[in-house]
Amino acid sequence: MQKEYKTITEISGPLVFAEIDEPVGYDEMVEIETPNGETRRGQVLESTSKFVAIQVFEGTSGIDRNSSVRFLGETLQMPLTEELLGRVLSGSGEPIDGGPEIEPDEERPIVGAAINPTAREYPQEFIQTGVSAIDGMNTLIRGQKLPIFSGSGLPHNDLALQIARQASVPEEEAEGEDGSEFAVIFGAMGITQEEANEFMDDFERTGALERSVVFMNLADDPAVERTVTPRLALTTAEYLAFDKGYHVLVILTDMTNYCEALREIGAAREEVPGRRGYPGYMYTDLATLYERAGRIEGREGSVTQIPILTMPGDDDTHPIPDLTGYITEGQIYIDRNLNSQGIEPPINVLPSLSRLMDDGIGEGLTREDHEDTANQLYAAYAEGEDLRDLVNIVGREALSDLDNQYLDFADAFETEYVQQGFETNREIDETLDLGWELLSQLPKEALNRIDEDLIEKYYVEDEETVEAATADD
Repeated sequence: MQKEYKTITEISGPLVFAEIDEPVGYDEMVEIETPNGETRRGQVLESTSKFVAIQVFEGTSGIDRNSSVRFLGETLQMPLTEELLGRVLSGSGEPIDGGPEIEPDEERPIVGAAINPTAREYPQEFIQTGVSAIDGMNTLIRGQKLPIFSGSGLPHNDLALQIARQASVPEEEAEGEDGSEFAVIFGAMGITQEEANEFMDDFERTGALERSVVFMNLADDPAVERTVTPRLALTTAEYLAFDKGYHVLVILTDMTNYCEALREIGAAREEVPGRRGYPGYMYTDLATLYERAGRIEGREGSVTQIPILTMPGDDDTHPIPDLTGYITEGQIYIDRNLNSQGIEPPINVLPSLSRLMDDGIGEGLTREDHEDTANQLYAAYAEGEDLRDLVNIVGREALSDLDNQYLDFADAFETEYVQQGFETNREIDETLDLGWELLSQLPKEALNRIDEDLIEKYYVEDEETVEAATADD
């Protein structure tokens, strides 16, 4: 029998404090009934033998000391079924697409179950995003967590949508397996109504919604709801992956809004703040989300994560990107200078990194020249970037012919390889061939990071050079 209390002592921001006479479980669900009969949902955030702190999902306006509190004896559950594919839900898991009520096959706690480290399978298979700067240079691997570091006003949402509609598993498609076994979970936190409309228009226009589950938390929704949105999304992903065999890509945007919600709740609880006012436990909290990516031995499916965050002030030493970088396996940088030049998507490959890339590329996975090509492209572009700084001092005339070739290569790399627009979907072979076209602008002897056999096979000879060589013979 549920006990009902009318012992609210304090209301602070999104939190309600109430006295109790018996222990209440951490994360237990609560119903608060206001004097006018409205029912709000909440969750126990802190519990002692004498009082509880409850975070209210729908906001605390209208709640007063005359409101009643009921403890439901269970944690927040996510209703799960394959029929969720194609549905749009609110940040708290309620359908908002006008469709029928969800009839779940089962319900599970949103906190998830930790994967036994010994049962984890090492991520190895390649996921094709259709974006050359990612596929060619910072490859996404199935079961990996690879965040996108962006800044305010940059087109990270356009990149997220591009990945959501283009992502595929070429290995299984080549084997003739059903493409529907790849699913996308899209969790949006603290976005504007305009952004939400753009997301939904794109999902519906491209048909990507059919293989997706969308969780939508808007900027005017209660901040505390943002703390459950990614957990609802990841619980759904785990069910589809490990119970139904789907390969699931989870895109979470914007993790900065999630962390701001943590800071707001921490301030309401009068916690001692950590760096820049964020909770001292934010590292642990983020880890409980990011570490839910991976593969499990003996299970067909996988959960791959692309969290997106906007770095305040474009500062990658800020606590949010800093802690995210410690937990995840690399990062993709959206660059403001490239964006100002009209490069789409404006991905800067130099500070970007995929720590698992080497394990998911090469012969039998992508192509035998992938690793060498990526290394050489990186080195040549870095050389060109360094020379740009030198040109500002001494001018191009003071540089050697090879240095000028590197400068031309850097320009071509940005305008032809990185630049592809948000609607273009490039196959991995197309990306690698484009890399060779660019590298072939440099002399063969400058390609010191590529095996000679691969140079002979893929290097694109200039027609005039070939004609001259034929004439000499």
